[in-house]
Amino acid sequence: MSVQVTVICMLRPLEVPFRYLFGPGPSNVPPRVLAAGGRGIIGHLHPEMYEIMNDIKKGIQYAFQTQNNMTIAMSGSGHAAMECAVFNTVELGESVLVAVNGIWGERVAEIAERMGANVHIMVKAPGGVFSNGEIEKALAKHKPVLFFLTHGESSAGLAHPVDGIGDLCRKHNTLFLVDTVASLGASPIFMDQQNIDILYTGSQKALNAPPGTAPISFNERACQKMFNRKTKPVSYLFDMAHLSNYWGNDGQPARLYHHTGPVSGFFSLRESLAILAEKGLEESWRHHKEVAGYLWKGLEDMGLKLFIQNKDLRLPSVTTIAIPEGYNWREMLQYIMKHHNMEMTGGLGPSTGMVSVRGMLKF
Repeated sequence: MSVQVTVICMLRPLEVPFRYLFGPGPSNVPPRVLAAGGRGIIGHLHPEMYEIMNDIKKGIQYAFQTQNNMTIAMSGSGHAAMECAVFNTVELGESVLVAVNGIWGERVAEIAERMGANVHIMVKAPGGVFSNGEIEKALAKHKPVLFFLTHGESSAGLAHPVDGIGDLCRKHNTLFLVDTVASLGASPIFMDQQNIDILYTGSQKALNAPPGTAPISFNERACQKMFNRKTKPVSYLFDMAHLSNYWGNDGQPARLYHHTGPVSGFFSLRESLAILAEKGLEESWRHHKEVAGYLWKGLEDMGLKLFIQNKDLRLPSVTTIAIPEGYNWREMLQYIMKHHNMEMTGGLGPSTGMVSVRGMLKF
């Protein structure tokens, strides 16, 4: 009986409602990017696909503001890049330091712990900022091979300052890993200038592409650690020794089969990076800041309180609103979805129940 019910449901046409996606991601995808993803499939090892992948690499280098050769797009969400970064640069028993002020630090700490690292955490309440002095003190104490910080903490709506931290990590012989999934394209980041060793993002936020691809870049310091390890990474799929060849970054004359990449996802990602290049990073940053400021003023004029009080620390792509006392945040968000087709979300991880999260409609 259950098998028959399943068959009948699959005979119905696919129905997908239209929603205004004002959550922290994914965002509404522009027609141009949707059209790119709808193009005919080609083989993932065709020369034309390699050319598209080369374009993607150049687009990521521009978005990250880096000249790193070891720049690729992971086949998977931002979590794929997150795991790739940790799995490739950390070995069993090595010390890892994680700044936890929201859900993404928690995730990296768990990933590193699962693969056998000696994990140390610095903890702040959601939206809290770590001073460079606090970071250096922890670096000196724990002597980690890797330090993780979230630049755009979407669970709190925080854009964490990055300047100077890369210099501290070099001083203490530590790799600096930064998450920009919620911030890339919306808030300034300069990978090379800020001495970030590993940087990653996701396709579905301010890059405005469908979920499923995750740009990541490793500089020479990271590559030295990554390709001179004593043991193989715990993941075959995320092994950069194979992925570097798949993306044509290892200097070998031929790209060998490793896995089947998300062809349509790469089409979409390339188009979104092309739009960013046409618009210009500075204009994208300016536009997000301007529209975010308009939103913040409107919310405050309504009597609502923003969770991040310091405007300079607010994430332009994700605005968090402190839940008014006496209101049930789940009921409010359900009402908005039911009557206005607008997606907003509650907090994530440690900020659950503290805020409602509103991303910006992308342009």
